[in-house]
Amino acid sequence: MVRKINIEEIKRKDEFLNAPPITKEEAKKALEHCIKQVEANIPYFGNRFPWSATKQLQYPIIDNVEWTDGFWTGMLWLSYEYTGDEKFRKQAENNIDSFLHRVENQIELDHHDLGFLYSLSCVSGYKLTGSEKAKRAAILAADKLLTRWQEKGQFLQAWGPFNSPEHYRFIIDCMLNIPLLYWASEVTGDKHYAEIAQKHFETSCKYVIRDDASAFHTFYMNPETGEPDHGATRQGFSDDSSWARGQAWGIYGIPLNIKYTHQTEYADLFRAMTNYFLNRLPEDYVCYWDLIFTDKDNQSRDSSAAAIAVCGMLEMKKHADIKDAEVYDGATARIMRSLIENYTCDEIKAGAPILYHGVYSYHSGKGVDEGNIWGDYYYMEALTRYIKEWNPYW
Repeated sequence: MVRKINIEEIKRKDEFLNAPPITKEEAKKALEHCIKQVEANIPYFGNRFPWSATKQLQYPIIDNVEWTDGFWTGMLWLSYEYTGDEKFRKQAENNIDSFLHRVENQIELDHHDLGFLYSLSCVSGYKLTGSEKAKRAAILAADKLLTRWQEKGQFLQAWGPFNSPEHYRFIIDCMLNIPLLYWASEVTGDKHYAEIAQKHFETSCKYVIRDDASAFHTFYMNPETGEPDHGATRQGFSDDSSWARGQAWGIYGIPLNIKYTHQTEYADLFRAMTNYFLNRLPEDYVCYWDLIFTDKDNQSRDSSAAAIAVCGMLEMKKHADIKDAEVYDGATARIMRSLIENYTCDEIKAGAPILYHGVYSYHSGKGVDEGNIWGDYYYMEALTRYIKEWNPYW
């Protein structure tokens, strides 16, 4: 039984309904500009990877050790899909070698972000080229993700030593990690992966989304009983505010799970989370890093959260007929046109981001008003969705 939560009426409905749609030509022009930046970044990164966010609008270069390294490879695959140019495929396949090495040697994988890492690098590679190496790496990653499963509480533990009481929690971001498990069930025939994914999704919907349709970032369960304990934040402004990227993970995560489970009864949760998000957008339609802020607060935007939410609204159209679908179409157009016109740069420069004005972690000072690699990826994914009927890597 899906619990009922508040679904706000959309306040700027007429603005969204009157939005000129994003044309295929408009999206192609924007995506082709992105691909030029990807091309410039290939020799800059080489066979290594960008750090999660830019520093002074330049990506530091790192080894394949971060939770964000899959996004760069995903951008290479999107570029290859659009252009057919072998240079993008060659670099993506070099990266697959790195991801196989990482999972075979268990390098920095004791967390739940295996989907961000392997769906975009290896599941995508397998779907596009039939690479058995990519398939093997992704299945090994799915196996590793299963080791985070907590039967007591029915969730995948996000971070920290397994069974550590202070780390007995999950986070809303994991909605984007569990599609890796659904895919693993499809290609192996083993239903256990999908069963775990569905249970985690249902636990998330039950506890991490508040009654007003905003989202906690993280939710703690009682390690002794498995009962719900309390919600909190790690990235948001406060425990009771709504971190914009977390809200966007929910907006995108729900339709991706519906894609695999066909549980369309969760569509109202999608509507509730999406309406809450849209009702807190500023004048230019690109959210601040926490939805508690308004245009009066002099805070940084998170363009990446905006791009993620667009992908979620576009994905949901495929899986359920829902109220206000035309409003969501207009909202995505308003958000995307603002990103295209105000959050990208005409100049191509090696090491530069595609999407500007994002926030990685405000409280730690990491990547504040900078580019970040997932923002670049989701912006390209959203543009791809406007150009063709796209088969998601998720």
